[in-house]
Amino acid sequence: MRQLSEHDAAFIYSDTAHANSNVTLLHIYDQSTAPGGVVRFKQILGQLESRLHQLPNFREKILRVPLDLDYPYWIEDENFNIEYHVRHIALPKPGDWRQFCIQASRIHARPLDLQRPLWEMYVIEGLDSFLDLPLGSFAVLLKVHHAAIDVAHGNEITALLHDLSPTSKAPAPAAPWFPEKAPGNLTLMSLAGVNLAASPLRMAQSTRSMWTAFKATANTFLGEFLGRPHPFPMTRFNSEVSPHRVFDTRRFALAEFKDIRNLVPKATVNDVVLAVCAGGLRRYLGLQDELPQESLVAAAPVAVHTGPNDQGPANFSWARIALGTQLADPVERLQAIQADSASSDVMAQAISARELTQLAQSSPSIAMAATSRMLRSVSSQLGDWVPLANCAITNVPGSRDPLFLQGARLTYVSAIMPISDGMGLVFTVTGYNEAIVISFTACYEQIPDPDVFAQCLRDSFQEYLALARPVTVLKVLPPAKKRSPSRRKPKATGLAAA
Repeated sequence: MRQLSEHDAAFIYSDTAHANSNVTLLHIYDQSTAPGGVVRFKQILGQLESRLHQLPNFREKILRVPLDLDYPYWIEDENFNIEYHVRHIALPKPGDWRQFCIQASRIHARPLDLQRPLWEMYVIEGLDSFLDLPLGSFAVLLKVHHAAIDVAHGNEITALLHDLSPTSKAPAPAAPWFPEKAPGNLTLMSLAGVNLAASPLRMAQSTRSMWTAFKATANTFLGEFLGRPHPFPMTRFNSEVSPHRVFDTRRFALAEFKDIRNLVPKATVNDVVLAVCAGGLRRYLGLQDELPQESLVAAAPVAVHTGPNDQGPANFSWARIALGTQLADPVERLQAIQADSASSDVMAQAISARELTQLAQSSPSIAMAATSRMLRSVSSQLGDWVPLANCAITNVPGSRDPLFLQGARLTYVSAIMPISDGMGLVFTVTGYNEAIVISFTACYEQIPDPDVFAQCLRDSFQEYLALARPVTVLKVLPPAKKRSPSRRKPKATGLAAA
């Protein structure tokens, strides 16, 4: 038994009926590379079961302290059954991309059972109408609660599922596992008392008088650092979200992003990603006649070094970056983003996720989960909540080497992220095998036409690519003057003479 940190506990406390902290990883495979060209569901189940020891959270459930007097604990599930968590489904015909996105969004939006380990896996077949995919391709959708996963270290999940070679060894038999017995309420209350005595901050926050002071301090902090000195226009994405989600994605070549960055000196691939997302937002809001005259702002991760002279280990914090959506010229927009992301002002605005969750620690009713790779808005119980940005743009680490699941080659990787009130749109950027995938998660009420939004992203990218790789126009020469036939006989060659 081990206790959740205040950061992970905030994810548990922040779940509501219409917004949960699920993170969903999507993988699509070409099984023609597998031995015999087929991967069986039992093979996937066996491989996962043989590797469960690599992620203890997959066999553990949440045990909450009575009255939430202390942070919850991870406790091994005595009734763990892997076949409850791993499910086999198929898309109805024709099994196209739109159906897949709808099904993935529905699975992602459903809350996980907090009485069981906080994950589910779906093996999805019936993808035969996907473009650019061979027949027989299948998908694996892995949904995990954010309290049980650190997206910044998603390689642990990747290692759990994949191999570097299509000829993997047969899964070893699962090691014997004997779950521990859960403690009773009396034990939990005793531990809570010890923790409260050892932490004056928790004890102080449990009293009403200190809660009033905390609320005033939090409002001051949030007003000073999260919005008011750097105002931005409100959009449809900065309202209350519904329980329903939409998801879509577009895939691009990394080499093309590298070409686009050459449009602006010192621009990076990350700057280009921001610019493409900004162009998509500008196009979509323009179609709705809702494009503000001021720039939209995105919350994006930045690396902050903690050691002297910026030589220490890097921690990821969040910064607001102006997207230049008020600029019609795409190159000017990229220039503005490059200048903003490189400025010291951005670093000054960096907001540590740990600092945010410390504001709400041991107060479940106002817990605010600053998700790894995403920021959540402030609960209305702090007064008039102030959205941290118009949207979040984040990345999920990927592999540049080809990966395989029971011999099936991984062809596509993406992720569906949590959204919340005030932050109804999150872009997720994944990189795999020299490709970049830009995906978005949004509230259905805010983007009822995700295919249109996805096309706006594609059009934004194509606009930049056309500038970076202009079509070479060949100079058309005037037709040569027609010569009169020669009166001389051609010289004979050996071949002709023969």
